[in-house]
Amino acid sequence: MTINVYTEQTPNPATMKFMVNKLLINGSEDFATKESAEHSPFAKELFKFSFVSGVFFASNFVTVTKTDDADWADIEAILKEFVKGAVESELKIKEETSEEAPSFEGTETEIKIQQILHDYVRPAVEQDGGAITYKSFDEGVVTVELRGSCSGCPSSTITLKSGIQNLLQRMVPEVTDVVSEAL
Repeated sequence: MTINVYTEQTPNPATMKFMVNKLLINGSEDFATKESAEHSPFAKELFKFSFVSGVFFASNFVTVTKTDDADWADIEAILKEFVKGAVESELKIKEETSEEAPSFEGTETEIKIQQILHDYVRPAVEQDGGAITYKSFDEGVVTVELRGSCSGCPSSTITLKSGIQNLLQRMVPEVTDVVSEAL
């Protein structure tokens, strides 16, 4: 199979999404620091580039966060070539692979919230090179964690309030607010 890589800009100017024509991972993996990439051969190699400050994997893409002093015009082609080679050589994203279907826990309301986030919100957030994780539901407030290109993105607050909050309030009347936990 010939691996093709193409890039997509994300709403976050510091991140770029590198799409490949192959499933890389079921679920997602976020490596916000070089240290966190210890058990990811693929991410560890990306962090060897001095201009890489974050790596996020989901389905068929890797989102790379660049350092402030780097310019996409200078590094995009280098990263594209690296991603192509890494995928072709089947460089592993995680050393241990035990990925299963998501299991939701909690009250009936919490399970409903997690299911909505998984079925409706996750695919949309992944389109922008990010990921969302359910953290808690307490007294009407849903707490989530935004990762990948969503972490620190200027438009993530708008996504959170007008998108996710409105959807959850329509489908789960008990929800009064949605907040993001800072990383």
